[in-house]
Amino acid sequence: MAQVLEFKLPDLGEGLTEAEIVRWLVEVGDVVAVDQPVVEVETAKAMVDVPCPYGGVVTARFGAEGTELPVGAPLLTVAVGEGTEDASPAEAEPERATAPAAGSGNVLVGYGTSEAPARRRRVRPAEAAPAAPAANGRDLAPAAADGPVPVISPLVRRLARQNGLDLREMTGSGPEGLILRADVEYALRAAAAQARPEQAADESRNRTPAPTADTPGVTRVPLKGIRGTVADKLSRSRTEIPDATCWVDADATGLMRARAVMNAAGGPKISVIALLARICAAALARFPELNSSVDTGAREIVRYEAVHLGFAAQTDRGLVVPVVRDAHTRDAESLTAEFARLTEAARTGALTPAELTGGTFTLNNYGVFGVDGSTPIINHPEAAMLGVGRIVPKPWVHEGELAVRQVVQLSLTFDHRVCDGGTAGGFLRYVADCVEQPAVLLRTL
Repeated sequence: MAQVLEFKLPDLGEGLTEAEIVRWLVEVGDVVAVDQPVVEVETAKAMVDVPCPYGGVVTARFGAEGTELPVGAPLLTVAVGEGTEDASPAEAEPERATAPAAGSGNVLVGYGTSEAPARRRRVRPAEAAPAAPAANGRDLAPAAADGPVPVISPLVRRLARQNGLDLREMTGSGPEGLILRADVEYALRAAAAQARPEQAADESRNRTPAPTADTPGVTRVPLKGIRGTVADKLSRSRTEIPDATCWVDADATGLMRARAVMNAAGGPKISVIALLARICAAALARFPELNSSVDTGAREIVRYEAVHLGFAAQTDRGLVVPVVRDAHTRDAESLTAEFARLTEAARTGALTPAELTGGTFTLNNYGVFGVDGSTPIINHPEAAMLGVGRIVPKPWVHEGELAVRQVVQLSLTFDHRVCDGGTAGGFLRYVADCVEQPAVLLRTL
């Protein structure tokens, strides 16, 4: 007799607590093998395929495409055991269990599966917690007492955290008690009204109604997935980091000539960003203050020996920052290959959480968009970011005479808590010197 096993959204790692269903890869009634990808999901870090730890017949799917699910929510059920190839969903449905009879057990999205999960007692409908009483005209379900709290997006979780709200004490008006942004905002308004009733009443009378989705000419785009995470990080960076920016124009003619000589010698072609990354690594060896982060809780500056170099990559789903691990140990060829690999993975949504985290310094080549300069926002929790504009022919005084040279604008945005302007200026000047005279790099190779 076939046994029906329930596969839940596994722990995604890196502190991720939810994912959006992008595309189902199987239908009800399909036969699946152990570790076969069954659904494509988008987390706050990347888009990945989720492998199923069981082999058998899919009897049910939970969640339509576009639905966000918290970690631990059911994804699908699979009938395993003898005769499952011929079993229909209706025949397999009476008994749903979470204890595996076969399969490997999923432990991390995008990395296959490992040993099977522990057996858990199935909760029957009669044992389910009673629904909380209706509030404000809405039927509310209580949040879970343990495990991840079901929240519709990371932005809602952040909004509650910033305002000191305990999500476990809240009730959600979404499906199965899902806490929506409207629930958090309602709780904040209620708290404000209780603390300052007169002020709250005045604000309510004088408030101009905000445009809604039904207002003609108004479109609301949810900040979720990768875009939501980027929004959170940028907001946190602006809130927590006292940043400053310095910039300099540099004659990149020498760098472009050196690259041309390298590429003419045969072998893989060297990219400009790889040379800039090599220069960054050398500059950070001279100015290690900028390869750091600030632990605000401990009031300490944390400096890193290894340079894990992030770089901005634009994708259809938003801006992501893949990380080149141990960039300080790589030569120009290795850096070129790694930049190409990570860029392609970013475009296809195949980056893993490990490839999107752990950066210590970021290189932002906004020149690819045809602009000369920028004052970028630091990639929290890093302490600095080097921006590189487009390299274009411009009038330049070279050896006492006016000439047309390849000029680039370099900008450094840095956390003023980790260093002063002298250190930041020294770093940027060294980078500019290497761009103008690549032979300067020979001292550190």
